[in-house]
Amino acid sequence: MAIQRMDNVGIVVEDLDAAVAFFVELGMELEGRAEVEGPVADQCTGLDGVHCDIAMVRTPDGHGRLELAKYRSPAAIGTEPRNRPHNILGTHRVMFAVDDLEDTVARLRPHGAELLGGIARFEDSYLLCYVRGPEGVIVGLAERLG
Repeated sequence: MAIQRMDNVGIVVEDLDAAVAFFVELGMELEGRAEVEGPVADQCTGLDGVHCDIAMVRTPDGHGRLELAKYRSPAAIGTEPRNRPHNILGTHRVMFAVDDLEDTVARLRPHGAELLGGIARFEDSYLLCYVRGPEGVIVGLAERLG
């Protein structure tokens, strides 16, 4: 048996509406929202009393999705530092290909995006940068040149 595809990446957030707005501004499309609770959610997550709101956003090509989750119960557990450095163990970042990197960064700033370093040019192939998005998630952006 082989993997069919990667279905989605899950991100736990405190402010679901702000996270949805950030990723929609990035260019993702809201696929839907739902409330999740009950025995199946408890069994799947290994938590008791799961009750959360989720929003699924997808890339315009329909192949990539993020599941944004706001836990009502049990309460989400914060990790420190909140704005973890890029080299911390665990989830590294989520990377997106964009048409216009500078415009994308400018559009995301009002949604709380913070450029981690600067916009870098990799040879004559790509413009690259990392921004810190909702809940401290690092989002990579890549614009293919030429």
